[in-house]
Amino acid sequence: MKILCVIDSLCFGGAQRQLVELAFAFKEKGHFVTFLTYHHIPFFNSEVEQQGIQISCIEEPNYIRRLFKMRRFIRRGNYHAVLSFLEGANFISEFAGFPYRSWKLVVGERSANPKILKSLKLIFYRWFHFFANYIVANSNSNMYLVRSVNPLLPGSKCQIIYNTVDFSRFKPLKNFVFWQENKLSLVIAARIQYEKNFTGLMEALLLLDKDELSKLKIDWYGEYNHQPNANALLVKSLNQLRRNGFGNIITFHKATHEIRSIIQESDAVGLFSFYEGFPNIICEAMACEKPVICTKVSDVSNFLSHEPNLLCDPANPHSIKESLRYLIQLNRKQLKEIGIKNRIIALERFEKETIVSDYLRLLGEKIHNN
Repeated sequence: MKILCVIDSLCFGGAQRQLVELAFAFKEKGHFVTFLTYHHIPFFNSEVEQQGIQISCIEEPNYIRRLFKMRRFIRRGNYHAVLSFLEGANFISEFAGFPYRSWKLVVGERSANPKILKSLKLIFYRWFHFFANYIVANSNSNMYLVRSVNPLLPGSKCQIIYNTVDFSRFKPLKNFVFWQENKLSLVIAARIQYEKNFTGLMEALLLLDKDELSKLKIDWYGEYNHQPNANALLVKSLNQLRRNGFGNIITFHKATHEIRSIIQESDAVGLFSFYEGFPNIICEAMACEKPVICTKVSDVSNFLSHEPNLLCDPANPHSIKESLRYLIQLNRKQLKEIGIKNRIIALERFEKETIVSDYLRLLGEKIHNN
């Protein structure tokens, strides 16, 4: 098949990463794959181009002109299938196929942002889903929001496909030792923005006692998203930690391509967001046999219910503090046991071959069982 993957950009982000992984898998199976974007933020570009996959970017600041330029590009491409991720790219792809098209269209919902329920623009986008063959969400909570604002969508068009993980790469290190140097290393990989709840984490840290804080080391990897008041909130929170003598507990780093090794060398992985579609970092941490401390977002609770003390309320710093306190009290054996359970669940639910086959089936390829 000739497959076009459409997304806003190839920046550092979970949706971008998943679409890149799927594109690589499609190409490995002999399909011709290309990308179409409309913002040039080239975090993944070099990886994609190294695989021999072409990237076309239509950078047009005027939204209406961009819409029609991308429509023209898609309609003239002679594609057998189009797979788009994220609401803007989904709308563009659906508009490109109106009023008729010859290609299969699968659109991917990747965010359980509650704004979907109130924003007229976001609601309008979801009503255009009638023009797709299938709507895929990577969590039940995400699909619930979509169908709440467009209850007329046929259930047969709505599919849940979880994130894929490459278990040949994301796996535990042999002879890894938890609690090295008597500190628990916690890794967070997320954009540095309000929705990822860095302020809630900071407030929770300030609620821990000095002995508990001295046992914790946090490294946050991600790009900073410029939002009103976000920088001021971050600076204020960091200054509070510094005034209490614990400014070195949390370190912010730029987004990195080495996140796999960083996860493997950490003691635990955390995510404290107010909402998520289904976060890659959680899937990959589970695959690497790491304990996960996470807010009760998306379908995460379903996969981590065996350790409820590590699930917390994003709106309640005291809840986050209690989960951090519980994590800090776990010994090496307990951390290892939690990690093993997490990998078993990941192997059952995030297997790459199954997920890639599910997408290809929706895109039109006949899958033959051997």
